[in-house]
Amino acid sequence: MAISLVTGGAGFMGSHLAEHLLQRGGQVVILDDLSGGFTENVPPEATFIQGSILDHALLERLFERYSFDYVYHFAAYAAEALSHFIRRFNYSNNLTGTANLINESVNHGVKCFVFASSIAVYGELPSPLTEEMTAMPEDPYGIAKLAAEQDLRLAHKMFGLPYVIFRPHNVYGERQNIADAYRNAVGIFMNQVLKGEPMTIFGDGEQQRAFTCVRDVIPILADCVHVKDAQNQVFNIGSDTPSTVNELAHRVASALGRACKIKYLPPRSEAKISFCGHEKIRRVFRTAPETSLERGIHAMAKWVRAHGPRQSRSFEAIEISKNLPAGWRRAA
Repeated sequence: MAISLVTGGAGFMGSHLAEHLLQRGGQVVILDDLSGGFTENVPPEATFIQGSILDHALLERLFERYSFDYVYHFAAYAAEALSHFIRRFNYSNNLTGTANLINESVNHGVKCFVFASSIAVYGELPSPLTEEMTAMPEDPYGIAKLAAEQDLRLAHKMFGLPYVIFRPHNVYGERQNIADAYRNAVGIFMNQVLKGEPMTIFGDGEQQRAFTCVRDVIPILADCVHVKDAQNQVFNIGSDTPSTVNELAHRVASALGRACKIKYLPPRSEAKISFCGHEKIRRVFRTAPETSLERGIHAMAKWVRAHGPRQSRSFEAIEISKNLPAGWRRAA
């Protein structure tokens, strides 16, 4: 029986991934510091360790004890636009933590390292974004993700560590942390609507993104270690159909049965149009299920209504306050 380490497994995508691996008959160890995850998300069949990927001594003990076959690295703080203002925190969590995991994976002969990167590596390149493009990140989050991708390639070249890199985009669904006021527009909007607040949109709301239901991506992420042609490759993964942020707000309000109230804030630094092409992943995995935005939003809305709103909290460790968007000065 294969044993997998899932970092960030108490969080949104990580918990869905762990659940899928367990359903396939594997053994799963989850490592999560609970900075953005919840113990209620942890599948009962998994072994849960509360700890940080920055604790290299802890990682060494875990790899020694469990002899992991596979590592699925989903622990990150993915607040892309906020990363300009939390550079030290961003690079520590999203780059140094990844390096710690790569070290242990090499030292303990892991069979495959699966890394959740991001389309943030593309920056403001023209859409549709494809894997053949030369990545040009425009924020520290994208820089950290691209550096981690490059480090994995070097670890394969130097030590033979197999890897698969995915660049998910705008993933939403059940178990998303709707209290996080800095990332995941669907969750932010739903939390605001349930609290009777207007949905806040930076700029004019005509930004285009392809919002992706979590159920469409998890099976591919989980099973990639068994697909030979996926080894040592990078893949975009997500929806093909872009929508504007304004359209998203109207769909969220409709799914929750509320009036659509929007508060427009000054624009922030971000790509206006950003969505991906997925020909490569279709070619290798021969599957491309896609849940419509309407159906996916309604499924998430049902879960959110059952769990109720959550209190948003300001990020406590802003490192640079200059040019910080006004809407983030007190995200509560």
